[in-house]
Amino acid sequence: MEALKEIANIAGKGGLYRIVKPSRTGVIVESLDEKKEKSMIGPTARVSVLKDISIYTDDDEQSKPLGDVFMVIYEKYNDELPITPKAASNAELADFMAEIVPEYDRDRVHMSDVKKMIGWYNILRKNLPEAFETKAEETPDTDAESTETSSQTAETQEEKA
Repeated sequence: MEALKEIANIAGKGGLYRIVKPSRTGVIVESLDEKKEKSMIGPTARVSVLKDISIYTDDDEQSKPLGDVFMVIYEKYNDELPITPKAASNAELADFMAEIVPEYDRDRVHMSDVKKMIGWYNILRKNLPEAFETKAEETPDTDAESTETSSQTAETQEEKA
């Protein structure tokens, strides 16, 4: 999910923002909603790029990138999530998280984090659906390129012989 490298969460502000352009005095962001409001975020604000966020796990890797978690949710549920972050109990949130990332660290992943993650997923599905479709489209192109490169290499080797 390469699109996540330009999407950020800003501490103290609800929702998600697209990073438009860095400036000398901070960063210009655009809200990921219907309004598409642009604003300047100062250098002291805590801006977290979604590409850099991961979920703690108990396995050897110790974390799973948020983009991978979003893809699991997308493949399993698409737009029909069985849970709403505000109405769900902590037990329901824990069960949902266990379905998506069975090895998640139950001590370090708080239910408030799960609520936030579900909210972010909903925002991305509504306002940036192409973020979930690019991964499926990239795979065939990569295979075609590697096949093309292999045939060119074989042809070049035949010419040399």
